[in-house]
Amino acid sequence: MAEPVRRVRVVVVDDHSIFRSGLRADLDPSVEVVGEAHDVESAVAAVTDAAPDVVLLDVHLPGAAVPAGSSGGAEVIRRAAPAVPGTRFLALSVSDKAEDVVGVIRAGARGYITKGSSGADVSRAVHAVADGDAVFSPKLAGFVLDAFGVAVGETAAAGDELDRLSAREQEVMRLIARGYAYKEVAAELFISTKTVESHVSAVLRKLQLSSRHELTAWASARRLL
Repeated sequence: MAEPVRRVRVVVVDDHSIFRSGLRADLDPSVEVVGEAHDVESAVAAVTDAAPDVVLLDVHLPGAAVPAGSSGGAEVIRRAAPAVPGTRFLALSVSDKAEDVVGVIRAGARGYITKGSSGADVSRAVHAVADGDAVFSPKLAGFVLDAFGVAVGETAAAGDELDRLSAREQEVMRLIARGYAYKEVAAELFISTKTVESHVSAVLRKLQLSSRHELTAWASARRLL
């Protein structure tokens, strides 16, 4: 007998109510919409209150205090992600511009698909991201790989970078990049939270990264998740 399909809880963030309603109707029954939001402030509140598995997030959102050079979607991730470490963010936007794709991935999104995707495609992407995978519309993956200095099919560079990390640091890196909290990593690897913190600091230093969001983007671009 086939195993039941996992139910994934999502918050939908888009400034057009008609699009939110249409998306809700098109999603697979295994994707449960537990909240909606229309701007940066309401999105941060909805995400932190619901702590969903996945946030479907438009890139361009209105907001009272979006920094210059940033986007509303990226700002939602920066503000909400620290409060919901188990939540993953999937950008869903009409834009296919490289700067929009790279900007939201640098902020910590796990994937980016365009609004031309079908409801079935979005549902599959939601499940994939919830399971820890990185998902991009085919046209957009190259932007991410190029932005992080990785050409398609180029694995040697990623291997060289991984060689800087010990086996334990690589284990910690993958779990942190997948959205695990420090306590969850500690439980998974049977080590202390303080040891996890030390490993994360070493990983960021060796890879010349400044945050766990950059680490997630780095690992996603190299298909290490």
